[in-house]
Amino acid sequence: MATTSQAIRERFKVIKPNEATGAFFWLSTFFFVYSTRPEDWIPGLSYIPLAKISVVFALIALFMAMGRTRRKIKDLPRESKFLLSMIVLMLLFAPLSPVWKTGALLRALDFAKVYIGWVLTYLLVTNLERLRRLILIQSASVALVALISMLKGSSQLRLHGVLNGIYGNPNDLAFAIVLTVPLILLLLLTSKNIVLKSLWAAAIVVMLYTLFLTASRAGFIDLIISAAVALWFFGVKGRRPALIVGSALIGVLLLVVAGRHLEERWLAITGSEIDSSEKITAYSTYVERKFLMVKAVEGILHYPLTGVGTGVFPAYSGHWKTVHMTYLQIAVEAGLPALVLYLLFFGAGFRKLRKLLRKPDPKSEITMFAWAFYCSLVGFAVGACFAPEAYQFFPYFTVAYISALAATVEEGQPEMEISTDAAASGLKFGRKYGKYGQTRPAQLVR
Repeated sequence: MATTSQAIRERFKVIKPNEATGAFFWLSTFFFVYSTRPEDWIPGLSYIPLAKISVVFALIALFMAMGRTRRKIKDLPRESKFLLSMIVLMLLFAPLSPVWKTGALLRALDFAKVYIGWVLTYLLVTNLERLRRLILIQSASVALVALISMLKGSSQLRLHGVLNGIYGNPNDLAFAIVLTVPLILLLLLTSKNIVLKSLWAAAIVVMLYTLFLTASRAGFIDLIISAAVALWFFGVKGRRPALIVGSALIGVLLLVVAGRHLEERWLAITGSEIDSSEKITAYSTYVERKFLMVKAVEGILHYPLTGVGTGVFPAYSGHWKTVHMTYLQIAVEAGLPALVLYLLFFGAGFRKLRKLLRKPDPKSEITMFAWAFYCSLVGFAVGACFAPEAYQFFPYFTVAYISALAATVEEGQPEMEISTDAAASGLKFGRKYGKYGQTRPAQLVR
């Protein structure tokens, strides 16, 4: 039986400041490089494989973290096994691709980096401070990318090609913005510094303005869903009417100032009053996407188990465009078994969020973290019906955040949010009185 001293030490257990700090540093570097992608917009950096370098060091960090953290590899939750199984299927089926075997294998290997980041996040994020730090890195990085895109692409329609890489596609940029805005809202509401609050508020406005400049229809749908959930949680349940009113005013202002191109793209879907080159382009895109969806269904029927190969549907379609629906994208490229694992993975994230929110306390940081993650995940689940985001890392990172948060709560860190001073007091108490539990029952002190 554990002694009283041991029980108290375990009860007030906190993360040591130097626990696997080197591994966490490289995890943070991996998040920074992926979120900002500096090689895509800083001249000269394109010759330096920053992403590959960060992955190598992240792998080193993974080995550094072995046995040095509270959580072990054997503690990885079920959702990590779903993700790993999906990646294994992609790698196994790549040589069976009827289109491009080498391309499928390379794309699957590139996507496999997400698992390294996912596992490191779960192993190393063992308190709220580290979780907040990763969220801050992602939020600040995407906000910076949005600002640069807005400044560099003021004369470029839909910001197309303003940056390279994933942020060069307006739909991908819009998707990254929508998934990150709830996290910035979390940082804004939990910050006690008025300067930081102002900076986060400005970041949200810049990001939303940039999203409207992309004129992404999928991004706009994603924004509406995510914003509605965020206002329900943080505005209604959190009793912040000013947030609801302010959000409505900013939304109307952005629609008036930057919503013209988005409006034209929506009207183009009807096929009527196509009287400008932009409307013609938007309507032809709409027709093309319908064709690609039909082509994806055909591919699923022909290759239901193995798919056509990870990332090679554009070649299979003959139009060199991917299908604009994430669920079809996974099914046609990686097969139906991979789609099942994909749905199980994100379903596990939702289940953990529901567990965390069974008895929500609007004033608790745990609840606010869970609300922010719920907004991002709901926005992704709906937005994935209209965008090809199967291989973007941000949704997978969100599930990693959720799993780390749930594990932290289960380990006893947190609704009480024990401070370091309180933990130290508990340890002192244990040293002083713990001996009574070792030799004999404690006697009544008169």
